[in-house]
Amino acid sequence: MTPEEPSEIYRMRISDADRDQAASILGNALAEGRLTPEEHSERVDAVFAAKTRADIVPLVSDLPGAGAELAARTGELSPVAASGRQGRMVSLLSEIRRSGRWQVPARINAVTVLGGVHLDLREAVLSGREVKIRANCLLGSVEIIVPPEVHVIDDGWALIGGREIPPDSRESARRDAPVLRISGFSVLGGISVRRKPREGDDNPETAQVADR
Repeated sequence: MTPEEPSEIYRMRISDADRDQAASILGNALAEGRLTPEEHSERVDAVFAAKTRADIVPLVSDLPGAGAELAARTGELSPVAASGRQGRMVSLLSEIRRSGRWQVPARINAVTVLGGVHLDLREAVLSGREVKIRANCLLGSVEIIVPPEVHVIDDGWALIGGREIPPDSRESARRDAPVLRISGFSVLGGISVRRKPREGDDNPETAQVADR
């Protein structure tokens, strides 16, 4: 099998995953102030109207994280992390929810612009002892529910926004407790982490902490 020519790659039809990835890059750029709301809106419209890689690459190639050189050579939108599973969640005027039994990546990049992300980790399967969530909120919100044993560390910041992190429970204060580390920013938005017992958990201490 011979390598495809760049021109042939550019003519390839793109998938919904390609469009979602490009929208994620644009959402990050908007949150970081690299694009104006008008530019962001125009590019997002163009992304979801795109049919080939030739249509979509110019919309993201001038932005960090797009892998411009790789895009020009192979049509890929961004390099894949060499180690560790990671996920992207982009909420633009919409809402994303994860609950029940789901696999949590080791790293999550969440961007909300006039939208919301709601993650319930009580029944989720964590990829490792530490999960990192980078949450950037612009006029949006990120709400996370953690079980009693998860220790929460907040390394982010807020500007005219809020960040609510629960105190440790007896279980989460242990040295071997699983860790949720949150970074990123909230501008005119909020990040809230609540500790709640799992269904059927009648631990009085856990219930008291969850009600705070």
